[in-house]
Amino acid sequence: MNEMTPITKERKQTFTGHQALILEEKLIFEIGSADKSGVDLEPVPEVTPRLGDCMAPSKPDLPGLSEPEAMRHFVRLSQKNHSIDAGLYPLGSCTMKHNPRLNEKMARLPGFSDIHPLQPVSTVQGALALMDELAHWLKTLTNMPAVALSPKAGAHGELCGMMAIRAAIEARGELETRRRVLVPESAHGTNPATAALLGFKVDEIPANADGRVDLAAFKEKLGDDVAAIMLTNPNTCGLFERDIIEIADALHEVGGYFYCDGANFNAIVGRVRPGDLGIDAMHINLHKTFSTPHGGGGPGSGPTVLSDRLAAFAPLPYVVAGEDGFDLIELEAQSADQPFGRMVAFHGQMGMFVRALSYMKSHGSDGLRQVAEDAVLNANYILASLQDVMTASFAGPCMHEALFDDGFLKGTGIDTLDFAKAMIDEGYHPMTMYFPLVVHGAMLIEPTETESRDTLDLFIATLRDLVRSANAGETERFTNAPELAPRRRLDETRAARHPILRWQTAEEAAQAAE
Repeated sequence: MNEMTPITKERKQTFTGHQALILEEKLIFEIGSADKSGVDLEPVPEVTPRLGDCMAPSKPDLPGLSEPEAMRHFVRLSQKNHSIDAGLYPLGSCTMKHNPRLNEKMARLPGFSDIHPLQPVSTVQGALALMDELAHWLKTLTNMPAVALSPKAGAHGELCGMMAIRAAIEARGELETRRRVLVPESAHGTNPATAALLGFKVDEIPANADGRVDLAAFKEKLGDDVAAIMLTNPNTCGLFERDIIEIADALHEVGGYFYCDGANFNAIVGRVRPGDLGIDAMHINLHKTFSTPHGGGGPGSGPTVLSDRLAAFAPLPYVVAGEDGFDLIELEAQSADQPFGRMVAFHGQMGMFVRALSYMKSHGSDGLRQVAEDAVLNANYILASLQDVMTASFAGPCMHEALFDDGFLKGTGIDTLDFAKAMIDEGYHPMTMYFPLVVHGAMLIEPTETESRDTLDLFIATLRDLVRSANAGETERFTNAPELAPRRRLDETRAARHPILRWQTAEEAAQAAE
């Protein structure tokens, strides 16, 4: 692998503030004003308002711009964001991979994009058929008999699985006694939060030296008051929990349920069926495993598959096939089972359903298997290529993501945040930082299966050069970074603790200060 020769140039100051095609852009409130509009409107005639004391005391203070100004403003803002369309997005635990444009084309087909959840089912038979087929393949890939499609994201699907477990425990008359949920210390932060939300007591399980659940410690915590375990596999350290079947068997022996966080299903899809591992409930992030876009407000989708022990408690609504076509079971009186209720007002994220099924049908069973294999291959390529200069937190091989800590930066005066900021100057979005919490100064890298070897080689060479620079004492490259981004480093602590959430004019700000 050839090392890159660094190219450095001082930024020239210009009259406009623009740097060639890197265009400076002010806030929309700074470039527009409330006394003008980009649209010619007829004068509003005098009317008698019917809102009474609910009438707004003043006009909305919205900036007026011409149509080209508004369009250019948002285009310029979009160019300041990193995206998977612009380059490698190495966030660990987030699976930021290429979203095929075929998915988008399918999601925009009439009959999927322009339907309404209150339409009669007779007019949306195609959409219901798609939901039924998606449910079939999710159940096939996991070897689970039931799936709830309605959860809107990973944490929502996680809540769904735990609500089904709670309903099953309540049906057994054990809700007062089974109050403890076991959660590994490397779990996603939503896991203990979900358990606590449902009234359970969270009991942490330590990890062993290999970064996996300490089996002996787990067995010591078992008892007839255990409701469930919430375990991620592959776990947040990017490692497969090798004792998962033994964990499931021991848990079931004391009457508990196994919830698996399926955020990392993309590492095992087509290779392992969670149902074969003894899992009772698992959410699946369609927006990760099956490529649909996520982040920045979503939308996400987190269908939850359920085992035989929990299938009867699946929430409403769900699709059924009959002689006259497809129908929706939306009321408990229509169900022969014991649904715990419903998670959302309607049926879930239709656009995500279309994109996910499009991805599945494009790949086929052999293609989905290769997705997992290539994701694991790429992550291990990163791990093997960097472990001589960066500190791998655990011995490989890893699964879909490679985890490093800040041990290699010791004595350099540079920390994980500095290292990440320097990556921005090199054109990369930083990897996930300081997560998982069980590793000091964590750097979690997930290349996904969609990146080529050439792309990974350049990324690896860049990180190696950053390590070289840190060891050579070139601290300003890190502590001053980013220098080439549209904005310099922010005071992130102050921004988090004292956010400015409302635009104020200079006069308002001065009055507030007084």
